[in-house]
Amino acid sequence: MGTDQRRPLPLLLDCDPGHDDAVAILLALGSPEVRLLGITTCFGNCAVEDATRNAQRVLALAGRADVPVAVGASGPLVGTTALGNYVHGVSGLDGPELPEPLAPPVNEDAVAFLRRRLVEAEEPVTLVVTGPMTNAGRLLRDHPEVAARIDAVVFMGGSTERGNHTPTAEFNTYADPEALDIVLRAGVPVRMVGLNLTHQALATPAVVERMRAIESDVGRTCAAWMGFFGDSYHRIWEFDAPPVHDPCTIAALVDPEVIAWRDAFVAVELDGTWTRGTTVVDLYRRYPDRAPNAAVALDLDADRYWDLVIGALHRLGGTP
Repeated sequence: MGTDQRRPLPLLLDCDPGHDDAVAILLALGSPEVRLLGITTCFGNCAVEDATRNAQRVLALAGRADVPVAVGASGPLVGTTALGNYVHGVSGLDGPELPEPLAPPVNEDAVAFLRRRLVEAEEPVTLVVTGPMTNAGRLLRDHPEVAARIDAVVFMGGSTERGNHTPTAEFNTYADPEALDIVLRAGVPVRMVGLNLTHQALATPAVVERMRAIESDVGRTCAAWMGFFGDSYHRIWEFDAPPVHDPCTIAALVDPEVIAWRDAFVAVELDGTWTRGTTVVDLYRRYPDRAPNAAVALDLDADRYWDLVIGALHRLGGTP
C-alpha cells in the first residue's frame, strides 16, 4: 500500500485548560495529520485568565512559541459563570511545575481571531471546542457569514446518558447552553463527543506508566497530571482511573477509525429547573420530524486512542 498523502487538516482549538485540554493540545501538536492554526481560551475549568496562562505554558512545555493564543470569554452569554476548579485545582492545571510562557497572547480577542483565521485560510477549517461553547456561539451569532468557512465543529460536551456537573448535564454544556444552541442551529456540520464516549478513554495505571516511560518532560508531566486528575475523579465520582475527555476530539481527526458515530438530532435544554444544560440526543428517531443535525460519538477504540496519544507525546520529545 502507498503512503497516505493527505494534507494536514487545519484546525483551531478553543479550550479551557484543564488537564485533559492540556493533553488535547499536546496531541494536536504531536500529530502530523493535523495543523494547529491557533488556540483560543474560555472560562470553564478555571477562569479565562488562568486558562490562557495554562495554554501558554503547555505550548512552552512543547517548545512551540509559534502557535498563537487569543483570550476569549470570561463568562457565558447569559446567566452566571460556572467553573470546574473543584476538578482541576486552583490554577485549573494543578500538579507539576510548568515553564513560563514563551510568547504573550495576540492583540485581538478570541472571536476576532477566529474570524480572521477562518477568512484568511485557503480551505475550510475544523473548529474543535473542548470547553464551554461561548466563543463559537458568539462567532456564529455575530459573524454568520463565516459558517461556510468552517468544515465542522467538533466539541467535547453533553452525553447520550447522564451528566457530571449535575445528574443530567455535562459541565461544558451546562456552562453555556445558549451558546451551544446557537451552534446547533447554525447549519454547520457538528460532531458531538460526549461523556458516553469519553468515559471509555480511561488513563489506567498501564497508560500512565507508558507516559512516565517517555524520556522527556512532556511524558513525565502528563503522567503527573493524570495523578492529580485521577485523584479528583476518584474523590468526586469514584472512578478508579480518570477519563481523559478532550483529546478524543483531536483523535477523531487524526484517525477517523478511532470512533464510531451515529447521526442524530441533538438539542440542549435551556430552561429546565433540574435539567438546564442537558443534551437531548435522539438516537432512535423518537422525533421523526427533527432531522439529524449532528454526528454523535458512540464507541471508542481505547487501545488505538492511547496509541495515538502516546505516539504524539513521543514525537514531542523522548525516545520512541
